[in-house]
Amino acid sequence: MKIHLRDIAYGRLLAPDLDIAEQFLLNFGMLRAARTETALYMRGYGKDHHLHVTEKGPAGIASLALSVDSMVDLENATKIPGASAIEEINEPGGGLRVRLTEPNGICIELVYGIESVAPIAAPVHAMNTIHSPLNRPSGMTVMQRNPSHVHRIGHGVIATPDIAQTTRWFGEHLGLLISDSIYVGQQDNIVGNFMRMDQGAQMVDHHTILVASAPVAGLHHLSFEVSDIDDVLRGHEVMQAAGHTHLWGVSRHV
Repeated sequence: MKIHLRDIAYGRLLAPDLDIAEQFLLNFGMLRAARTETALYMRGYGKDHHLHVTEKGPAGIASLALSVDSMVDLENATKIPGASAIEEINEPGGGLRVRLTEPNGICIELVYGIESVAPIAAPVHAMNTIHSPLNRPSGMTVMQRNPSHVHRIGHGVIATPDIAQTTRWFGEHLGLLISDSIYVGQQDNIVGNFMRMDQGAQMVDHHTILVASAPVAGLHHLSFEVSDIDDVLRGHEVMQAAGHTHLWGVSRHV
């Protein structure tokens, strides 16, 4: 029995104030897909109905969602110990899911059939490169201060005090493969495992999940892809101007 994962779908977080959550995510570079009295659904500029869900409640994580290739994968997922039955997702975008619980108690949603939406064109700042040295015409080019343009979710980081057990669970039950590991001192002192989807010969991202050693379990962060490096820099400035405090900013990712 093998689960064929397609991509990381969304994070489902909890926040006490949906207005504050929405303004933060707008500044970050997402767009509203839908909103109800109890939940906010934010999309990017790509075809995914939403990349981020915020439910009203005490601050925390509700789940991390991964998409699968087919209904067969959902049916296989119901055989994983502790799995739910196949459920309809009764919220904007629809679809079906199976809910699992990984060793740290985090809910993992396996989802299929969520509605796709029309992509939105994001402005691109012309750049001269070694391959296209005359791409940008002469004259002054002015870059507007605007939020980044989020296109897709890139990866999620699971913090765990038992890195071996968590890594084994994602490998045995969801078929994730280790791309690289981080160790401190001796090579068997692993403090991080970068794990990728198994799509056979098809190229995939270097990692979709990073399992990281930490004294307290939880979702450390979600990472999102934007248009280009200029988009990263503009987003950095917009977030600062809006009064948000960076944990790490540009050039601080070690």
